[in-house]
Amino acid sequence: MTEQFSKKNEGWSGRFSEPVSALVQRYTGSVFFDQRLAVFDIQGSLAHAEMLAHVGLITAQDLQDIERGLEQIREEIQAGQFQWSLDLEDVHLNIEKRLTDLIGDAGKRLHTARSRNDQVATDIRLWVRHTIDELHQALGALKTALLDQADQHAETIMPGFTHLQVAQPVTLGHHLLAYVEMFSRDETRLADCRRRANVLPLGAAALAGTSYPIDRARVAKTLGFDGVCQNSLDAVSDRDFAIEFTACCALIMTHISRFSEELILWMTPRVGFIDLADRFCTGSSIMPQKKNPDVPELARGKSGRVYGHLMALLTLMKGQPLAYNKDNQEDKEPLFDAADTALDTLRIFADMVAGIQVKKDVMRSAAFEGYSTATDLADYLVKKGLPFRDAHEAVARAVKAGVGSGKDLSEFSLTELQVFSALIGPDVFDVLRVEGSVAARSHIGGTAPDQVRSQIQRHRNGS
Repeated sequence: MTEQFSKKNEGWSGRFSEPVSALVQRYTGSVFFDQRLAVFDIQGSLAHAEMLAHVGLITAQDLQDIERGLEQIREEIQAGQFQWSLDLEDVHLNIEKRLTDLIGDAGKRLHTARSRNDQVATDIRLWVRHTIDELHQALGALKTALLDQADQHAETIMPGFTHLQVAQPVTLGHHLLAYVEMFSRDETRLADCRRRANVLPLGAAALAGTSYPIDRARVAKTLGFDGVCQNSLDAVSDRDFAIEFTACCALIMTHISRFSEELILWMTPRVGFIDLADRFCTGSSIMPQKKNPDVPELARGKSGRVYGHLMALLTLMKGQPLAYNKDNQEDKEPLFDAADTALDTLRIFADMVAGIQVKKDVMRSAAFEGYSTATDLADYLVKKGLPFRDAHEAVARAVKAGVGSGKDLSEFSLTELQVFSALIGPDVFDVLRVEGSVAARSHIGGTAPDQVRSQIQRHRNGS
């Protein structure tokens, strides 16, 4: 079989005596996935060119030509008219070649005082920063949908669970606010990640810096970075920020997956707490009655996809010596897909949550299962002077009697309850009502409706 060869790569063809094989070209090329960095590559190149002109490394005319050429390239890319070439390997060389074709020698001068190593590191940081801002917006939209539902259901009673067993009554609003807290942590985690990502590697060149009189601080200010990377070796080889960003995406998907699990359980007819809008569900090819919660199920599955990307990036970096290595080309696909998955999921969930239909009566009835106010009875006895352990034992005996008779504690007569403690009086029934149970927990973080509304307002105020 005759091996096919490609053209020499114009970026360094003078060093080599034979062309790269077509197979190697496909294996090493990245242009068909890293082209999504194009807008950030152009952004970085414009700032770099402005700095080169400022320090006198290129002329004002060169800068004007570069700006004109890059703007045309940007328009071509946005219009889908840019011709991407595998022969040019990646997004950077494709743009540089087109720029040179458009403006001549000025395009060749753009790469003065930089390397693809610090160039790609800059592009990825710009992309991560932009994507963090998109994720922050998507998280905000999902939180708003959850807050709206929590506000509507601040008094809707449902069973709270531990071990998936009925534990104590809570309100649906309180339950949904738990996810608001999770997604709020995701927001702050991303903000912290953004701070570490928002430093400029450009100027590190290949690995050792450059002998040209560059002004890195000027480029950083132009691009909105908080500062510059302080070590050139670390600047081109660091991907901590990418790993950290993917870890943030993984935690977002963890919270999505937990919520998905509950939505799936709540929607099953055996539970019947909620219904999801039809547009988020599908039917069965054989069973006409089915309405399957496909979106939560798929989101639960996609969490594993993002976890895999995080592990891939950790594995990618663990054996690399300083400085840049070709291994790092493999950082982009998992990074991009993790972000795409998290973003798409958040945007879909914001719409889906807003349309959840809650079956209040079913939820309230379920709160009576499993003797959910037993702890309230124990607390009642403690407040009457009985030591907690004795109160616990007395209520345990009452629950045992209830299991035997098939009655909830609230269905016992006063006389029947007094068998377990003479301290029980007529006021006990206020405690045994599920509404009384949740209302009694009126402290910061509690499930009482007034506390739920207070927490909703806190989140709406951004505090």
